Amino acid sequence: MGCDMPKTLKISEDLSATALRGWARRCGNGRAALRAYAIANALDGLNRAEAARLAGLERQALRDAVLRYNAEGVDGLFDRPKGHRPEWLTEAEQAVLADVVYRGPDPAVDGVCTWTCEALAVWISERFGKTMHPDSVGRLLRRMGLSRQKARQVHPRADVKAQQQFKKKTCATP
Repeated sequence: MGCDMPKTLKISEDLSATALRGWARRCGNGRAALRAYAIANALDGLNRAEAARLAGLERQALRDAVLRYNAEGVDGLFDRPKGHRPEWLTEAEQAVLADVVYRGPDPAVDGVCTWTCEALAVWISERFGKTMHPDSVGRLLRRMGLSRQKARQVHPRADVKAQQQFKKKTCATP
């Protein structure tokens, strides 16, 4: 049994080393530019380890960049988008939450007279069975375009005539 010698990986020559360096200067992405410089160094005849070292990469990173460059051109030199954790509440649950926030709490049913992040966290836990920290509720509300600020409360037995009279007196003085 003989051991097979690894074959060298050919680099696509769609762009010359000079053109690739020019693209790297203009691309606006530092990591893609480093990969392009490493490939340009290899196209100029440097060995792979030296070409990668001069660009600040490992030899394996250069190999990966060459594979992506051969397959996709310079677009393959950019980082792949990272995955994001899915939202904790579904869109339907967020719509229900927004509706509840807009309507405001019913003190008899909800047990609170104003929605705070803490109160909404409890409500979400009871309604959807999902636990959220109050800080996370605040971030969720902000992403949904809602404010964490509460409306000024009006006492149910407030004397509207006295309030109007007070406004007239304060506005009438010069």
